[in-house]
Amino acid sequence: MGVELGKLWQNFYQQNIVTYIKDSLQSPYSLITLILDITIVLFLFYCIFRVLKESRAWQLIKGIALLIIITWLSSLLNLKILNSILSIIMNFGVIAIIILFQPELRRGLEQLGTNKFAKFFGITKDLEAKTKEDVYKIVIATMELAKQRTGALIVIERDIKIKDIISRGIEIDAEVSPQLLVNIFVPNTPLHDGAVVISNNKIAAAACVLPLADDKNIAKELGTRHRAAVGISRESDSIVVVVSEETGKISIAKDGTLIADLREDVLKKILIENIVTKRFGNANANKARINKIKQKINKINKG
Repeated sequence: MGVELGKLWQNFYQQNIVTYIKDSLQSPYSLITLILDITIVLFLFYCIFRVLKESRAWQLIKGIALLIIITWLSSLLNLKILNSILSIIMNFGVIAIIILFQPELRRGLEQLGTNKFAKFFGITKDLEAKTKEDVYKIVIATMELAKQRTGALIVIERDIKIKDIISRGIEIDAEVSPQLLVNIFVPNTPLHDGAVVISNNKIAAAACVLPLADDKNIAKELGTRHRAAVGISRESDSIVVVVSEETGKISIAKDGTLIADLREDVLKKILIENIVTKRFGNANANKARINKIKQKINKINKG
């Protein structure tokens, strides 16, 4: 079977691919089509490579590749006995692969068109929708932390980057989830002391040290977390959510100002307005404005 497949591939390669490439080089339009074709094929091979590398099939693939190379060399060097044995192994190898990796093959086919498969190929959900979803997750985590009276400090990066703060913390680089945020701030754990920074829709780092605000206007009963929240909100445009360990009350630091004792609905509203609406609202407004101008131009042209 392996030898027959090799011959079939050789005939297909010579009669189809080579002819196709030669014909495509005859005209500029065909050349563009050829380049697009090759680009898509290379991208697909890259995606398959990524899938295989992250699965237990990767070691087997390397073994098969080595076996194919040795078989080809044995044929080239006219080592007939070795080549015959390897050819027999190759014949049964295709069937063995299908049997051994039947669960993986089935799972891969089942994922065609699903969210996981689409996410792998970069067809992720709309960024605005994901940002809004992340805000809801932050609110859920905040309310749970407040309920448990667990002190927390969550910094949400916006336009002004705070890479220096992130680099001084412990790298996380994980998707935003309420469970992870709550677990990070569990007392007496390695990451609970310090701030969590959310950057580019991901939990970038934990245990981050923030600059403290030296302000006499801040109430004395407010502790280090609140001063740190005000401090970073003055040095950047980040929005900071604070949960008091003593009272369980929730505050937000924004533009150097502390908004204290927030209910869940108010917290959600402030975060949506400052993180989602301000980030995407202007872009959507610009798109709508451009569309209106285009419609007016089309009307003038038709008139």
